[in-house]
Amino acid sequence: MDARLDILAPAALLHDIGRNRESRSRGGICHAEQGALMAESILLKLGYSDTDRTAICHCIRAHRFRSATRPESLEAKILFDADKMDSIGAIGIGRAFLFAGQIGSRLHNAELDPADTESYSTNDTAYREFQVKMSRVKDQMLTPIGQQLAHRRHEFMELYFDELNREIYGSDISELNR
Repeated sequence: MDARLDILAPAALLHDIGRNRESRSRGGICHAEQGALMAESILLKLGYSDTDRTAICHCIRAHRFRSATRPESLEAKILFDADKMDSIGAIGIGRAFLFAGQIGSRLHNAELDPADTESYSTNDTAYREFQVKMSRVKDQMLTPIGQQLAHRRHEFMELYFDELNREIYGSDISELNR
């Protein structure tokens, strides 16, 4: 895509540097904004020019979907897409089940309407994560390659959860809701 890898690589390496501070603040601090501030001093010590530091920090600030900063540069759009990519597909499903297990959630409960459930509850299953968040990621991609990859991963997630529902309920969940 003719992106500047000298901008994209350090942005990718540093994009989640502020995550620990966000976690400790229980979401009170935005890790993208905090990460850009932390990266600025690191990049300065490493001798990056003002222009390149600004470009790298923009990528970091803009990589989060909920960020107030929208990705403007090609490098920022690529980092945004790449950051979303590991939240979907086989990796995303694995992460969703891992998180559900960490909070003591049920393995699966497709019969519950996600609107009637809460995050971080025993009803916060991997399937709920798919319904509420993961299923929407493909529509957020900013680059043609990101859109293509996300579409493929989305199709896999749909197949996976259809099969899970068949194995648990003996039919597709859409058949149960008729």
